[in-house]
Formats: sequence, structure tokens, C-alpha cells
Amino acid sequence: MKPVIYGLSGLALTADERAFYREADPAGYILFKRNVATRPQLLALTSELRALSGRDYVPILIDQEGGRVARMGPPEWPAFPAGPAFDALYDVAPMSAIEAARANAQAIALMLAEVGINVDCLPLLDVCQPDTTPAIATRALGSEPMRVAAMGRAIIDGLRRGSVVGVVKHMPGHGRAIVDTHYHLPTVTASDAELEIDLEPFRALNAAPMGMTSHIVFQAWDADRPATLSPIIVNEIIRGRIGFDGLLMTDDIDMKALSGTAGEKAAGALAAGCDLVLDCWGRMDEMAEIANLTGEMSAVSRARLDRAMATIAGVAPEGDMAALIAKRDSLLAAA
Repeated sequence: MKPVIYGLSGLALTADERAFYREADPAGYILFKRNVATRPQLLALTSELRALSGRDYVPILIDQEGGRVARMGPPEWPAFPAGPAFDALYDVAPMSAIEAARANAQAIALMLAEVGINVDCLPLLDVCQPDTTPAIATRALGSEPMRVAAMGRAIIDGLRRGSVVGVVKHMPGHGRAIVDTHYHLPTVTASDAELEIDLEPFRALNAAPMGMTSHIVFQAWDADRPATLSPIIVNEIIRGRIGFDGLLMTDDIDMKALSGTAGEKAAGALAAGCDLVLDCWGRMDEMAEIANLTGEMSAVSRARLDRAMATIAGVAPEGDMAALIAKRDSLLAAA
């Protein structure tokens, strides 16, 4: 099995994709708007991916956060609010905000499970600063670490109730970036002591089944390499000080924050200690290069993958989506 999560080019697998994925045997797949149209289409696609892999619990990921980051949306599926809505409620009713976040995540999970998606890249545990890039600030759960952790924990719980695995992101923190990693490489100059704030939510949720790195240079820890490519940050900060021993994947390896070819970036991330590389765009030449430049998934990483997916093994999705949405909306109305 290759330590890669690949994207797909369209609404159905092409013959070339089918042959390539069968040969490469990637650890999982990730879906975007270009892969999503209707419930029957999406269920057929995820069913084929599952059959192709031969694994009942092959990870099939999506970024379904709510707000601006939503791959499934109206009119086929309902819209969901983003993190700041729950942060605003927390100001007036903390327990209501936690319960609203849980209900919202459970409703999202029911929507995903219905079409065969079993991993959601949520929650964000990034602690916002006054100058955090809008790419994160418009999605995050706030600027106070423990409230971020409390709502993040509720989101992971809500997702699991709907038989979906959550992914905490973006380790070891994206809140101090003032530029968007899709286009630029941020450099954070905060001291080691200051960065304790960023680590707090991740440390509180260090038993999460899956996590995602950030493409950010932290001068206090490694002035030469972004977190995704830094053995120091992966091993000493994420695995060490945070204490995270779950499955660690990269953020999208195609982001412009990282330099080099897709295969070079993938090999670098794995060498740094990441378990999986996230390659989102379904470009056959890049996927082939990654496959050629990476070996088989290590036994340690495979064990982490199996352990993460086991958290939903045998978990039947519970709850009623309409009732959960109604509960969330009634709670959010207090803000």
C-alpha cells in the first residue's frame, strides 16, 4: 500500500485512473466539488473506490467544514455554518456552543455516511490571532485555546456518532500565518514560549485518530523547513510535545507554500515522519511521480491507519439529520 491519499479527476473514475489506483493501491482517496453531483452518483463513486481497494474501511476523505469550505452543498445537500458561528455562541453560552458544534458535526457525518464518505477533514484547532489570514480566520473556532479544544472535541465526537473519522488540523497550528499557504509560504517568528498557545488545543486532543500538518515555517523550531517537511517539528513537536500518536497526513502537497515537484515534496514529507501524503488534484503525471518516488507504507503508519479507522468500525450512524440541524439552529439563535 502506498502512503498516499489521491484525488480524482471527475464524477466517475476513468479507465486510466482505475488501472493506476489498482496498481498503486493508495491508502485512501479525497473528494472535491468536481467529484460531487448527486447522491446516487456519489454513492456509486465511493462504492467503486471501496471495491477497488478491497478494504471495507478504506479512508474516503472530504473537506466538509461548513461555510466557504464545503464540497457538498445546495441544492442537493444543506449548507452548514463555519467555525466562527460557534465561537460567537460560546461568548454568551459556552455549553450551548459545545452542544451546537456536536450536533452540527453529527448532522454533517450523517450526510457523508449516506454517500459512503468516512473521513472529514475537521475540526480546525488553529488558534486565531488578530492578523490571522482570512483563509483560516473565516473557518476557525476562535482565539482562546481551551474553547477551541472544547468545541473541537465535540466535533470529533459528533462525527464519530455519525460513523465518520475526524482529522485535527493544522498541526502544530496555523493561527499565526498571515498569508494563505495555497499561494505563499508563511514564516512565524513567535518564540517557543509564545507558541505554547498554539499547541494547547492539539495537546488537549492528542488522542484524536487523525491529524494534518501545516505548511508553515516556525523559526523557533526549524528556520529552514516548513512543518510538513521538518523532522524536528514532526518528531519533537507534534509527536513529542503535543503527544500525538495518531495518523499524521500532510496538508495538500500541491499548495504553493511548498517548492519542488509533487514527488519530491511527497518523499520529503514521508522522510520527515508524516504517515501519509495528501495529493488532491488527480493529475495522473503527478500521481505517478509520487508513486515512483515513495515506497510502501511503513508498518507503524499502517497500524496508525488501522487504529484510526477502527474507531468507526461497527459504528452505525445514529441520529436524524433534520432534528440535529434544528437543534443546532435553536442553539445558535441565542448568539
